[in-house]
Amino acid sequence: MRSKTAMASLSTSSRIVLPNDTNVLGNLMGGQLLSWMDITSAIAAHRHCGRVVVTAAVNNVSFNHPIALGDIVTIEAKVTRAFTSSMEVFMDVYVEDRLTAEKTKCNEAIYTFVAVDQIGKSIDVPELTPESEEEKSRYDAALRRRQLSLILAGRMTANEATELKALFYS
Repeated sequence: MRSKTAMASLSTSSRIVLPNDTNVLGNLMGGQLLSWMDITSAIAAHRHCGRVVVTAAVNNVSFNHPIALGDIVTIEAKVTRAFTSSMEVFMDVYVEDRLTAEKTKCNEAIYTFVAVDQIGKSIDVPELTPESEEEKSRYDAALRRRQLSLILAGRMTANEATELKALFYS
């Protein structure tokens, strides 16, 4: 199976925050942002493997800054690493001020997707080849995040987590 680059697995979406998307404080509701991120990252995962993908985990979400009514939200999603049938997708969320057009990173998230066949059985996905320094850094960190998740789920022992152990015993 051929390897793909992270740029080939990119998905970007933009939306304007409307009144129906906000809470009583006039800020975008977190659940709405999670939904937008799920769709954008699923497209990136699909572009990587060319198959139906399902959300396996929302690994990390940080809501660092509120997003206001009328703001333009841009979500950039890239597959950071592909494993056997799963893919980690990293998202950066930016807000564009409607008056100045200045873009500010306000949130980020990491989701995991699994490629499935027509009956919902997981299938292999292509490897990913990182190119930029940021892509290489995220690629390396993805394995450590995966090992930690497997340990917490009881599917891997700490002794088997070679990448995590290397952080502490170098």
